[in-house]
Amino acid sequence: MTAAEATPELDRVADRDDVAFVGHPKGLAYLCFAEGCERFSYYSMQTLLVLYMTKQLLLPGHVENIAGFGMVRAVFGNMEVQPLSSAIFGTYAALVYFTPVFGGMLADGLVGRRRTVALGAILMSIGHFLMAFEQTFLLALLALVLGVGCFKGNIASQVGSLYAQNDLRRAMAFQIFYIFINVSVIAAPLVSGTLGEKVGWHWGFGTAGVMMVVGLVIYLSGGRWLPAEEPRGKEARAERPKLSPADWGSVMALVVLIPILAIALLTNMEIFNAYLVWGDEQFNLTFFGYLAPTSWLITVDAALSFSMLVAVAAFWRFFGARGREPDELGKMIIGSFFTISGGLCLFAAAALQGPGEKIGVFWPLMFHLLNSIGFAHILPVSLALFSKMAPRSINATVVSLSYFSFFGANALVGKVGGLYSSLPTTTFWLIHVASAVVGLVAFVIFKVTLGDRMQQPQG
Repeated sequence: MTAAEATPELDRVADRDDVAFVGHPKGLAYLCFAEGCERFSYYSMQTLLVLYMTKQLLLPGHVENIAGFGMVRAVFGNMEVQPLSSAIFGTYAALVYFTPVFGGMLADGLVGRRRTVALGAILMSIGHFLMAFEQTFLLALLALVLGVGCFKGNIASQVGSLYAQNDLRRAMAFQIFYIFINVSVIAAPLVSGTLGEKVGWHWGFGTAGVMMVVGLVIYLSGGRWLPAEEPRGKEARAERPKLSPADWGSVMALVVLIPILAIALLTNMEIFNAYLVWGDEQFNLTFFGYLAPTSWLITVDAALSFSMLVAVAAFWRFFGARGREPDELGKMIIGSFFTISGGLCLFAAAALQGPGEKIGVFWPLMFHLLNSIGFAHILPVSLALFSKMAPRSINATVVSLSYFSFFGANALVGKVGGLYSSLPTTTFWLIHVASAVVGLVAFVIFKVTLGDRMQQPQG
């Protein structure tokens, strides 16, 4: 018997009077802290993985130790270290966002969201600890991919399920959710990144595993405040109302949105791949005689992302009280302009770099600032939109579909990131600017043609 089944006073959605956590239900606090721990572990991998591969794992004397690495060579061929690292990272990161849909199906159809989230946390913990050994590198990546697949979509769908369909707190709840994510992204490079680069790679990966265990404990301890599980099994499925034509139309509209988001996210996802390699080689990261770890660039990005999430939420709350606030697609269009501007900062940094010079921090900082404003207008808003439009009977599955956009973006990063070592740096970053322009145009077309459908909440 689950905690929800043992607590009859807890309905599927929280009471509007439940404002114990900054004006939101208590369950949101447990979900946010658990997600924060999971994102700490994930972004520890994001921060360290490419640097670990290029500086140690794929070098002679180490790459021979990886069990089953012949399969990797069979897939990618005899690439040089940097392109191969980019390809492995892109494949891993893409699969991380491919598997959540199967986690959603597992939760909706068989074991429920809570058990699926717990299974995911256990698998991720195992994966991080396996990263301590070169021999188990591929097995570790497999455990991490499956673990995130079970965890990611199911915990996000529970955030939306805390609220009734007409509860306006939902959009703000996802912004709070992303604020916790960004706190973790700030902390992960400072803790795991510093340990990995300065002490030993495996210390960084091990810290991520410990944090994932903490997240599991937090999640399980908040069971009575989480949304009740939907009925499962053959009888339950037979009793569920069939999806109406309007439901199917909403799902198809969301499916159309997925590749658009993937293209729009390319620049943001590149931060964890070729951007880190470029920064490690070309940025002047020495301050007062101290050479800062390259992974701290992720902390800078996360700190600005956190700040801009808070600032953007406050701005639109202020603006909405005095005028008409843009809808979700309108905000995504606004965000695309900032993403384009951020990419142009990277182009400017490369174009203005003199022979033998290191790049100062001005242009990278401007990139992170502008890109973070774009991030605040696109990612949380799109996730809230998926949650709002997802039919109740397949909510976890549909919300998990939104992560296909990250799958597509990371698959692109794996391909595009490999061009870094063979293209002029200016050309490389102009490709990313072009991807943001494509996203902008597509969002505009999408709003004009399908905008009305996107604003219809599902019952």
